[in-house]
Amino acid sequence: MTEESLNQTERLRLEKQYNEMAVLAGGLAHEIRNPLSTIHMNLELLFEEIEESEDPAAHRMLRKLKTIQDQCENLEEILEAFLQFTRAGELHLEGVNIANVVREFLEFYKAEAEERGIEVRPHLRSDLPVVELDVRLIKQVLTNLVQNAQQAMPEGGLLELQTSQRDDQIILEIIDTGCGMSPKALEKMFQVFFSTKPSGSGLGLPTVRKIVEAHQGTIQCESELNRGSKFSLSFPIHRKGH
Repeated sequence: MTEESLNQTERLRLEKQYNEMAVLAGGLAHEIRNPLSTIHMNLELLFEEIEESEDPAAHRMLRKLKTIQDQCENLEEILEAFLQFTRAGELHLEGVNIANVVREFLEFYKAEAEERGIEVRPHLRSDLPVVELDVRLIKQVLTNLVQNAQQAMPEGGLLELQTSQRDDQIILEIIDTGCGMSPKALEKMFQVFFSTKPSGSGLGLPTVRKIVEAHQGTIQCESELNRGSKFSLSFPIHRKGH
């Protein structure tokens, strides 16, 4: 057996092993989610009953229940992020102009941007070649990266989204004027469960990278403290007959 065949066999073995682990992890997350939803629902019922009471002790209990409820919501957010991460490699591809996908996303995001004092400047080319994308997952990428930018600009700021072509690649850039990242955070940003935010799941950016790489694309980030960040994503152009 040649070295190339051995490498191919090993790659297939690792892919199979990874897929099995992803299925198990996703199943476990679903199993946790069901009882967690029941706990959350019963907490809401308890809230309704205790809020009607005039007993001071009941109101002290409300504060404790609120803490439990907050932690349940936090766990639900972590589980949802984890499920997104496990599903990130499952693609349903279609040939699209990525600029149109970004426009659809921005139409949805416009109201939230205004509310948060974020000026959105799109620079989107309509004449770009077609790329094969899973539109739902690419919108998830945009959601994660825009939320990341949003958190870096709590007082508002400028968010630019640009599309262009470079050789046989379509480029999507998301640029913010936020707080930026330190070199240490920049180095670890795509590591699973790494987060600079106390309440962060540490799965947002790893999920983004996993989705982009599943599309045979690449993602890079440039960032400077107090200057902002730029994420650059590239996707191969779809060629007929390939």
